[in-house]
Amino acid sequence: MTDTYPDIRRLTDDARDPAALTDQYSAHNYHPLPVMAATAEGVWVTDAAGRRYLDMLAGYSALNFGHRHPRLVAAAMEQLGRVTLVSRAFDHDQFGPFCAELAELCGMDMVLPMNTGAEAVETAIKVARKWGYVTRGVPADQAIIVVFDGNFHGRTTTIVSFSSDPDARDDFGPYTPGFVSVPYGDLSALTDVFGRYGSRVVGVLVEPIQGEAGVVVPPAGFLAGVRSLCTSAGALMIADEIQSGLGRVGSTFACEADDVVPDAYLLGKALGGGIVPVSAMVSARSVLGVLRPGQHGSTFGGNPLACAVAREVIAMLGTGEYQQRSAALGSVLHARLGSLPSSAVTSVSGRGLWAGVTFASLDGRAVCERLASVGVLAKETHGTTIRLAPPLVITEDELDWGLERFAEAIDAS
Repeated sequence: MTDTYPDIRRLTDDARDPAALTDQYSAHNYHPLPVMAATAEGVWVTDAAGRRYLDMLAGYSALNFGHRHPRLVAAAMEQLGRVTLVSRAFDHDQFGPFCAELAELCGMDMVLPMNTGAEAVETAIKVARKWGYVTRGVPADQAIIVVFDGNFHGRTTTIVSFSSDPDARDDFGPYTPGFVSVPYGDLSALTDVFGRYGSRVVGVLVEPIQGEAGVVVPPAGFLAGVRSLCTSAGALMIADEIQSGLGRVGSTFACEADDVVPDAYLLGKALGGGIVPVSAMVSARSVLGVLRPGQHGSTFGGNPLACAVAREVIAMLGTGEYQQRSAALGSVLHARLGSLPSSAVTSVSGRGLWAGVTFASLDGRAVCERLASVGVLAKETHGTTIRLAPPLVITEDELDWGLERFAEAIDAS
């Protein structure tokens, strides 16, 4: 009989060159920097050759507490020894406490846990539409959700339908209707949409700070204006705080800087502590209460392991320590970046330990490759902008060291 099984020994031998295996077997939907992480702890990543890198990206805020934070690892290990998954067919002893603690952190009534940020956004879209039909009496299939140019909310077919990024959107149609996009920060344009569509507008989906666009902070008064328009029209203000929330900008939520409370928070990334994917929509009972069993869910959403880790994240945020660190070190970060030569840097944006640096002519990818060669990890966006988001556990000395390398990389590019 002919043996049709693959030669496992060959695959094992090939594994000595992980980059070659990635190139051969992985779809090329990412273009990573030439860094092969092997171990990591705190703010430092070590590759297979023993080279160390200061992580100034933190998994796009998924690693707000650094790599393998002892408290989070301990929570995960304890739960691994008990139960990891039961699906939502059954309850478990971590679920209720997680929902209660996250609702309290957000000042909201109810939580709908999912896994990824995109799932949280999809949840919000479905809930806002159903809420509009059931509560507001919007005619069937006529609900409108307003979004903003430059947004990034994920890469599902529905979400890319309202993306203004051709890389995310092109060739993935037909596109999902029901969205109207206006310029970010333009209250007049938003007012016009409410005037044009009236009660059909069931929600406004907004990033308090746009991450993928380059850490773009909206004009003063914009978020308060969105809140006012939504309140007047009876529409939901939905804040996508998947990157900006949970301590990243010097407060628990970015909306706090404008004294704005949305009708729903969308959370993810840091909620999983850099260990497991956890996301959630958190809102009022009158909003999430429109769902009935079977209308929305996820096999892994709210699983015991995820809830245990997320509960520890919530407890850590409850002390205020990480928000304070982000605010204090964020001042250092932005002061140092603001002193870079204007001939090279045209703008620095952001808040707390989150910054977008836009170059006059330098290629962002080239600068990131230069940074990696001197031991700093960062990532470009839209060609000439680099995003910096170090873990909130970084020390001032480590931050200074990284920013010195950043200045050197700009000079050498």
